Amino acid sequence: MRASGGTPLPAGAAGDQSAALSTFAVALPRFGQEVRAGRFSASEGRDMNDVIVVGADGSPGSGAAIAWAAADAARKGLRLELVHVIERGTYDLPRYPIPWLLEPLGEAAEAMLEQEAKTVMTRWPGVEVATRVMTGSAVADLRARAEVAAELVVGSRGRGGFAGALLGSVSLGVAGRAHGTVVVVRPTATEHRQLVVGLDETDSSEPALAHAFAEASLRRVPLRAVYAYAVPVHAVSLDLDRLRRAQYEFIRDRLAPWRARHPEVNVIEDITSMHPVTALTEASKDADLIVVGNRGHGGIASAVLGSVSHGVLHHAHCPVAVVRRQGAGSRR
Repeated sequence: MRASGGTPLPAGAAGDQSAALSTFAVALPRFGQEVRAGRFSASEGRDMNDVIVVGADGSPGSGAAIAWAAADAARKGLRLELVHVIERGTYDLPRYPIPWLLEPLGEAAEAMLEQEAKTVMTRWPGVEVATRVMTGSAVADLRARAEVAAELVVGSRGRGGFAGALLGSVSLGVAGRAHGTVVVVRPTATEHRQLVVGLDETDSSEPALAHAFAEASLRRVPLRAVYAYAVPVHAVSLDLDRLRRAQYEFIRDRLAPWRARHPEVNVIEDITSMHPVTALTEASKDADLIVVGNRGHGGIASAVLGSVSHGVLHHAHCPVAVVRRQGAGSRR
């Protein structure tokens, strides 16, 4: 067994914390262990590119994310890793020995993950499951897992924060900064047998198109390609019919190579003159998944998440996959 993630307290701390530190030194390797029972198996020494990682904290949003990720793993023949991160900053108080707090938290987290894993194996018996408890920062540690995994799945909201917030800080922090595909799942998703992908004029939508076509092909469902544009107020004197024809030509040219690669996918072109966030939010009402790039038209190259992607994450009615352009920078 091994420790994974976070930073242990330095050895040799003096004073009343010595006994707690000694206990922690023994318990620490349990953080990051993988449960081995039944169909659980270790993933030591294996690549993570065939693993879907899902953040788990015992909340309803987390449960929805685990179910979505397990179904996706079964569909794609991938392994599943359930990860819980104990936020060190929350409990790192000068007057209290953090090891004394982390040990029972770690035990509770392991019990929660084991139960979640057993539920997955009951519903999806072919999925190989491992668990991991980490100490550190949920955003940073989940981002690190996302960079080596096939995809990262998180719930739209966890246990922390304000109940009325549309999107949790961890979900937003991970989706905005992770190198890789991040799927944010809402607990009230309904099956519609259709996917949606957002298009714009930038290269950042190309990875989103690749992901969306692959998903639609695998699921054997139609793909609705949404291209939304806002007509500026000074455009009233323009030939709007000509403008609309130009938009149709653009989207057909943009989709042509992907249609050629995936002739089996039924593509529905949806061009509308409204704000992209509004158009994509409306489209999400009838979708199983909406796919967007991490940033799009009008964005700043160094921005961690574009305004459209940010808006869709907050308002979509279905799971949202944010696909990051390869080589896109991210602040760590």
